[in-house]
Amino acid sequence: MSKLDELIAELCPNGVEYKELQDVLTIKNGSDYKGFAEGNVPVYGSGGIMAYVDRYAYDKPSVLIPRKGSIDKLYYVETPFWNVDTIFYTVINLDIVLPRYVYHWLLREHLEKLNTAGGVPSLTQKVLNRVKIAVPPLEVQREIVRVLDNFTFLSAELSAELSARRKQYEYYSQQLLEGYKKESRRVPISALGKWQGGKTPSMQEKRFWQNGTIPWISSKDMKSPVLTDTEDHITEVALSEASMNLLPEESVAIVTRSGILKHSFPVAFVPFRTTVNQDIKALSVTDGVSARYVSFALQAYGEDIRTKTKKQGGTVDSLDFQKVLDYQIPLPDYDVQLRIVDVLENFEAICNDLKIGLPAEIEARQKQYEYYRDKLLTFDAKVQT
Repeated sequence: MSKLDELIAELCPNGVEYKELQDVLTIKNGSDYKGFAEGNVPVYGSGGIMAYVDRYAYDKPSVLIPRKGSIDKLYYVETPFWNVDTIFYTVINLDIVLPRYVYHWLLREHLEKLNTAGGVPSLTQKVLNRVKIAVPPLEVQREIVRVLDNFTFLSAELSAELSARRKQYEYYSQQLLEGYKKESRRVPISALGKWQGGKTPSMQEKRFWQNGTIPWISSKDMKSPVLTDTEDHITEVALSEASMNLLPEESVAIVTRSGILKHSFPVAFVPFRTTVNQDIKALSVTDGVSARYVSFALQAYGEDIRTKTKKQGGTVDSLDFQKVLDYQIPLPDYDVQLRIVDVLENFEAICNDLKIGLPAEIEARQKQYEYYRDKLLTFDAKVQT
């Protein structure tokens, strides 16, 4: 019998009481940080850290729950932080539950299933407050947290190693591209082919979306250097009646308007025909240009592109697309482009392929964590007497 089994047998012989979240914590709204001085306090939005400021909204351990946008993510924070209005923070009753226990429990609950919107995913306090949580004695919670944190600690170490390798990959990919400088000419991004934008068909028109089969790329899809599909699909009706641009296979997509541009410049190679929304620009390459080569080049120079073309001010981070088009990258002969692609695809697989190396091990650790999390957080309900 494990220590946890012994604690449950001793402290919960008749089962565990379940409470609503509103009985163990208080959900608080966020607010804007514009006008604050720069500092070392992280500002959280639904996509993670957005900036650093000189003041905090809360300085105790808290679980941050996205209200809008990326509602499939949660953040556990122990140090002072600020949060904007796209994400809630929680004030937790420490006499009843441990903050870290709440974090693991809410991950188990998959709060994204509680989405209350048809368009941009969103959660409300009313819905969240009614979520049930098992509340065993603190000693039991503490042991559960200890076990589960061991899994997350190992995953964090592996993720840090993978992050270091990806930075190494970015460095060597740029060096490889620069290494062919004598054989290359510098060309503006505008000369690589035809760039097109897109839009969002009306969400009110079900016939534009229901049973759609045509991929539609938005910023939330731009998480991988090579896309395999999109979260959302439109119909043939939307393609014609909403005048959508259908892009050919082997396009290159970039994000030009999104909060993610605060810290990164998403680029993706798209091997299938697709449409895009208004925040994405996509390139159909001209003859003599490899789309895959372009995707690697834009990734390699992405930080420089983002820094030099980012617009100042505005409510949403965006790029000056004309400046993006004017940015120059090296373009060697087509056969050299293909050789570079071959080298970088092998390197990229080591960093991103879920079937091999560190990505595979991280994926396995995550599945192991989820298995034990679900097992350890399953309790018999307390018998009412």
